[in-house]
Amino acid sequence: MAPVTKEQIEQALARVMDPELKRNLVGLGMVRNIQIRNTQVRFTLALTFPACPLKDQIVAEARAAVQALDGVEEVEVDLTEMTAEEKQRIGLGGLEQPSVAERFNHIRHVIAVMSGKGGVGKSLVASLLAVSFRRDRQEVGVLDADITGPSIPKLFGLEEKPGGGPLCIFPAVSASGIKVISINLLLPSEDEAVIWRGPLISSVIKQFWSDVAWGELDWLVVDLPPGTSDAALTVMQSLPLSGVVLVSSPQDLAGMVVRKAARMAQKMQIPLLGLVENMSYFVCPDSGRKYEVFGPSQGEEMARRLGVPFLGQIPLDPNISRLCDEGNIELVPTEAFAPIARRLKEMAGEPRRSPIQPR
Repeated sequence: MAPVTKEQIEQALARVMDPELKRNLVGLGMVRNIQIRNTQVRFTLALTFPACPLKDQIVAEARAAVQALDGVEEVEVDLTEMTAEEKQRIGLGGLEQPSVAERFNHIRHVIAVMSGKGGVGKSLVASLLAVSFRRDRQEVGVLDADITGPSIPKLFGLEEKPGGGPLCIFPAVSASGIKVISINLLLPSEDEAVIWRGPLISSVIKQFWSDVAWGELDWLVVDLPPGTSDAALTVMQSLPLSGVVLVSSPQDLAGMVVRKAARMAQKMQIPLLGLVENMSYFVCPDSGRKYEVFGPSQGEEMARRLGVPFLGQIPLDPNISRLCDEGNIELVPTEAFAPIARRLKEMAGEPRRSPIQPR
């Protein structure tokens, strides 16, 4: 059997249509870097927008078209994004201007939740903030900017893929009415790995801000990935943040890396709204005695050193863990967390005009 050729692969992919643009992938210039090694084929698809809701359909149809060729046993598809010039060439240059979603979104306050390292409960704090705001009858959204380690959909029990088209993406809506967008809602399964480089991750975060139909929101809570890499930088440069909430835990290591995150926010001239310490203690249900499992609390001292308010502590609570695992974070009692949310409401200041709003 003769080996498959590049021309045969291009002919097969030319029969695959972009479902939104109604043109074939080759004609759109989406196919590039075809590599053939014995019975293995690898190529790259340049998407118009990385978070396109129909991305999985396009990839699946392209893979199936090549897989059907004689002599092909394995197909790998890499993803990238078209440049602005390439989008202009196929008639999408207008999408570089304010989109339909941008013209109708109005978001009063944007708060980013940040930590220096993973595992300190940043997503938990972001979600509890959203739940607390919502219980106060506020309109709330959550933007999951942790592209490679998204957990927000799991906490809210969301599985249905967002709808949308070439002009905008509609966020998923939780049981209590919190709007959520996350890359995990756009993947074939929640276990699918996102293996992307920084520029593509940054592009998706920008799209989650500008191309999602958020509508009228009092609060948009942004769950940042740990550290001070591209994703955090993109959020700080691209979104009109009212401020950053820092999350730490009692360990010395967590404190050290949180200070790095704080320095980043300060260098970017983003207001530090305060520090929340998670996993501060555990209350024994039998005796009512408080145990500092991870050592003495350092939250107040760390906040003092950073010159920011200490917003409060969150204990280790098996009930909270259970509800989060079940996707029922909206059932978590927030009486202990409500004072933190109230302080943030007081500190957020005047509503900020989004840079995407028409002048």
